[in-house]
Amino acid sequence: MLVTSKELFTKAQQEGFAIPAANFFDLDSARSYVSVAERMNKPLILAFAQAHMDMMSLEEAALIGHYLAEKAKVPVVLHLDHGQDEKVIKQAIDLGFTSVMIDASLDPFAENVRRSKAIAEYAHARGVVVEAEIGFVGSGVNYENHDHSDSIYTEVADAVSFVEQTQVDSLAVSIGTAHGFYKGVPKISFERLAELQQAVATPLVLHGGSSSGDDNLHRCATEGISKINIFTDFITAAMKAIEQEKPEDYFQLKIMANRAVEETLAHYYTIFATK
Repeated sequence: MLVTSKELFTKAQQEGFAIPAANFFDLDSARSYVSVAERMNKPLILAFAQAHMDMMSLEEAALIGHYLAEKAKVPVVLHLDHGQDEKVIKQAIDLGFTSVMIDASLDPFAENVRRSKAIAEYAHARGVVVEAEIGFVGSGVNYENHDHSDSIYTEVADAVSFVEQTQVDSLAVSIGTAHGFYKGVPKISFERLAELQQAVATPLVLHGGSSSGDDNLHRCATEGISKINIFTDFITAAMKAIEQEKPEDYFQLKIMANRAVEETLAHYYTIFATK
């Protein structure tokens, strides 16, 4: 069933778990995610990033997301991830996405507030929930190894002020993760997470979940994070499966890649203690 994340996040906050946001970029990836969610009877955030619009149009993503979510036997949120262009975000809302992210985290604080508040007002008037980001979850170039993060930690006072001014429905925070591949395991600031969780009633989101370490992610999920984004680990798992099995034809390749993606999501459902 197609839903917003509002009630799902409320339950996640109350019961101490996180919901995976799995980024899809074609029909196969989206279908794989939904099949795992149904098999495990878990909610899913089916996310499509603005950055992936070179692989699939927003209209195609909306059609695929709606079709799979509406026939699913579990709650599925259709979410626009890392929307940076207001026109694209509003188009996603108008196309029926039930959740959108406005990522103005690189803007000065006041501009981030202004842009996020405007999107929240537009979305709320249409029954859509909004995620924004404060601080900055960085990386090197996506898909590139990095041994340090250029992330900017979220300041607690800024987070409180930001939520009050924008009225967004969830807040992506920076506590030590980064997008893309890691050479090692990142150091997460659980002290900062605890401070944010105590100061901000709004559900908290963690970006850059891939390769952040199972122990780290389990702690994040059970200590205040309601949504964790995963993308790179799906790609990595599919590539490893193909390299190891060396499929003889295209159809075998697709089967192996899809199976690896499904196993990865099933693993993270367990790590995130999703209910």
